[in-house]
Amino acid sequence: MASQGLQEPAFLILSALAQGPMHGYGIVKDVEASSGGRIALRTGTLYGAIDRLVVAGLVEVDREEVVDSRLRRYYRLTPEGGARLAAEAERAQTQAQRALERLRMRGQAAPALPTASSGGTRLGGAGLGGANLGGATA
Repeated sequence: MASQGLQEPAFLILSALAQGPMHGYGIVKDVEASSGGRIALRTGTLYGAIDRLVVAGLVEVDREEVVDSRLRRYYRLTPEGGARLAAEAERAQTQAQRALERLRMRGQAAPALPTASSGGTRLGGAGLGGANLGGATA
C-alpha cells in the first residue's frame, strides 16, 4: 500500500485526523469543508475507508463514549499515519508545482503554490490506492 498514492477521501480523512481525535460526523464535516464541498462522504464510504486505514495501521480507535444512548467512536492518526500523510502531501505538492512550472513555461498564467513554510495547501484522495487527487463525491 505504501507504494500507491492515497485517493482524495483517504487523504482528507488522514488530514482531518491530523488535528486530533475525531468521531465520524466530525470527519465527514471536515472532509466536506477541506474539499470545498466536492467530497461528501456517505456513512458506508467513510467507515469503509476508515476500516482500510485501520488495517493499514494509519488510523486507530482513540476512545468510545455514549452520547444520547448512542455509541460514538473517536479515531486518531497513528505515527505511521502521520508519516504517510506528510509523505503524500509532499508528493502532491511536488507534482502540482511541476505542473504549474510547465504551464508557466508554455506561457500560460498559473498561480504559484504556497510552500509548506507559508502555510501549505490542502490537497487531496474513496479509499486507498491509486493516485486519484481529482474531485469526486464518495
